[in-house]
Amino acid sequence: MSSTSDKAKGLKDELVGNIKQGVGKVTGNDKLHAEGVLQEKKGQVEKAVGDTKDAVKKAVK
Repeated sequence: MSSTSDKAKGLKDELVGNIKQGVGKVTGNDKLHAEGVLQEKKGQVEKAVGDTKDAVKKAVK
């Protein structure tokens, strides 16, 4: 997967995770809120992977 697609997937997961957290909080659904937290963290990791790939590419040039 390219760094751009890693970053895009990460951004999407962060957004969806935030939405799940909000809906879970408003509805009192602790499970949905927890899923949102996990998905947001997953998105942050995916973005970090994309950033790392970019850094490696720049270092190799």
